[in-house]
Order: sequence, then C-alpha cells, then structure tokens
Amino acid sequence: MSGDHASMPVVRVYSRPDCHLCELLIEELLPEIRGKTVLEVLNVADEARLEALYGTRVPVVEVDGRFVCQYKLDPAALDAAILRSAALNSSS
Repeated sequence: MSGDHASMPVVRVYSRPDCHLCELLIEELLPEIRGKTVLEVLNVADEARLEALYGTRVPVVEVDGRFVCQYKLDPAALDAAILRSAALNSSS
C-alpha cells in the first residue's frame, strides 16, 4: 500500500465468524479499496458493545466512522465516502 496510512480513510467492516455475507462483502471490498484506504475488520462477537449495536445485523461498512452500507457492498456509496474522507483528511 502506498501513501501515508495516517492520512488514509479507514474502512471498517463489522462482521462475525462464519458469516457468509461478511465473507462475500470483504472479498468484493478488497479490490475496491486497495491502495486507497486502511481496512479494519471487527468481530462484533468480541465486544459486548458491538454485539449490542449490531447483533446479527452484519456486515456493516463504515468509512471514517460514517455508515456506508449493510449486508451487500454498495460500490458507488463506498467510492463517494472514500473521496469525501480523503478530501477532509487532506484539508486537515
């Protein structure tokens, strides 16, 4: 990955083990974000707060803390969110 990771948008996926939808979304997501963002995959079962927030309502995708999509990847919404975050990060 090129560039300064500190200034890259963070794509966060809330997931859980053995979640077929989660696996598919992450597989589709990886080529979309390669070299443009930092990826964090969080297992909602690991933290009571996340379990309470998301339960079985996964996968959920956020970019820099803002909701992008749920259950199925929305490439247009993802691209828009990455561009918005990159612009905000570069002006900071």
